Amino acid sequence: MIEFCNVSKVYKKEFTAVKDINLKIQDGEFLFIVGKSGAGKSTLIKLLLREINPSDGVITYSGQNITKIKKRNVAKYRRKMGFVFQDYRLLPKLTVYENVAFAMEMICCDSKTIRREVPLVLSMVGLSDKAKYYPDELSGGEQQRVAIARAVINKPEAIIADEPTGNLDAETSKEIIKILTEINKRGTTVIMATHDMNIVNSCQKRIVELKRGVIIRDIKTRGCIDESKEN
Repeated sequence: MIEFCNVSKVYKKEFTAVKDINLKIQDGEFLFIVGKSGAGKSTLIKLLLREINPSDGVITYSGQNITKIKKRNVAKYRRKMGFVFQDYRLLPKLTVYENVAFAMEMICCDSKTIRREVPLVLSMVGLSDKAKYYPDELSGGEQQRVAIARAVINKPEAIIADEPTGNLDAETSKEIIKILTEINKRGTTVIMATHDMNIVNSCQKRIVELKRGVIIRDIKTRGCIDESKEN
């Protein structure tokens, strides 16, 4: 379980990005973090990834206080999670297969395991026929599927997705969400920050809405937000 307890983050010039966040995320949950630009979504993700530390409060992951993790152990902590970003972050000089395999090589997996696992994951995201392609030969949706394959290849406990459909059209976005939903059904926790309310409302998962760094709504089952009621 992930828990934020009275978490605040204040940047320079006394700008408060998030304030007094109290949030529990259960193992195997699918959670949308929503809000307009500047609401604090990315700050929440960065705090969870230990890219930044809170100014106040405690964040725990499976009972471990991640704010106390020493810098040399942050990489080991992050291995529990897979990351999917808006800009894909693929290595341009590596093929699809090599991009996914690289994530396994980074944790010293043996070549036999890599040869077995990479094709399975590429099949799961519908890219078996693109293994030898390079990122610039793929569409945006295909690149994001490679990023998802890379994120799940090491069987993480959680997937953290920061605006993963931000550069994609509506139909492609639906395909990406379908893949993430299937991954979630297999028991992986999925936490997705997004501003795309059409996708959020169609999925009917738990929604945590931020406004000016504060949680204003936590819709825990069959969530749906009516934007017409927003001020």
